[in-house]
Amino acid sequence: MSAPINSYRDLVAWQRGRVLVREVYAATREFPAEERFGLSLQMRRAVISVTSNIAEGYGRGSQMDYQRHLRIARGSLFEIESQSIAALDLAFMYQDGFERLQSAIDEVARPLSGLIRSLE
Repeated sequence: MSAPINSYRDLVAWQRGRVLVREVYAATREFPAEERFGLSLQMRRAVISVTSNIAEGYGRGSQMDYQRHLRIARGSLFEIESQSIAALDLAFMYQDGFERLQSAIDEVARPLSGLIRSLE
């Protein structure tokens, strides 16, 4: 039996999103210095968008707004995935780092998609 949801902080998607934030920041720390304001910054903004939109949607007070923000969070996940593929293609990260990031993305995507489905 799962614990009651009293806050966005109780949502598994948000909790796993925090792990993804750490993974993206760790990965982008290894990017070349000239990418500080390029791909690195884009990935960091996108990952912060995931947890922020889950929290904001939860706090909006309407199911329609909640669903919209959860979908924005899911879009940001796809953005991070696409950007991490570009980082791999550009040799900014190695395959093992890419796979770790992909796994963390998947760990957020599953409960986030389930949450969206439960609200539809």
